[in-house]
Amino acid sequence: MDTTTAVPRPLRRDAELNRLRITAAAREVFAERGLDATLDDVARHAGLGVGTVYRRFPNKEALIDALFEETFARIVGMTERAARNPDAWAGLVDLLIEMTEMQAADRGLRELMLSEAYGRDRVAQMRDLMKPLLERLVERAVAEGGVRDDLRAGDIPVLLTMITSTVVFTQSVRPQAWRRYVTILLDGLCRRRERPTQLTEAELSDDDLHTAMHHLPPESCVFKPPRTGAARRPEVPAEG
Repeated sequence: MDTTTAVPRPLRRDAELNRLRITAAAREVFAERGLDATLDDVARHAGLGVGTVYRRFPNKEALIDALFEETFARIVGMTERAARNPDAWAGLVDLLIEMTEMQAADRGLRELMLSEAYGRDRVAQMRDLMKPLLERLVERAVAEGGVRDDLRAGDIPVLLTMITSTVVFTQSVRPQAWRRYVTILLDGLCRRRERPTQLTEAELSDDDLHTAMHHLPPESCVFKPPRTGAARRPEVPAEG
């Protein structure tokens, strides 16, 4: 009788390490290329076979949902911190700048916030969590005299979209130029400002404007899924 004990291969650990490699690669790929990137692109960036990626995530939607769960939690956390700030105006400024910084560094996040194809439920949940926090923050800012009386919480997502559009417009010529325009926007909201805040970014030159206009994506930051149909899922060998 053979009494040799078989030692199982550490599949669970390998699977978890692969999952971490996939999500790390996906974060970089989607941040740089946006949601048009494929699972094949992610697999190549991770140095893994595409079959390994499909075993962890059955489709791109599942990967995007898992990838941005942590990001959305961070955004809600930022909103909570802003709502707790003793100075409501300072909290509002910090929130708008931090959220713009996140979207400026992540094309995939910018597209996901306005996507009709990916992450709609997750984005809706995030906005539901943020809504009462933004309402309290804006109401306090108005009561403290920090902002114009007619500012409402529903204006904040629109203002953020305006700033994000500036990010998309200027990124090909000067990635930090949005800071000039967010400062102008914030000065327009603030009632306490006696003198305009000094602008740290210069205006765009005529050449910059010309280049930016010619590099602007046809649909700006609004993502539309490709019309060529879903990518065919490859045959995946059994993991063993």
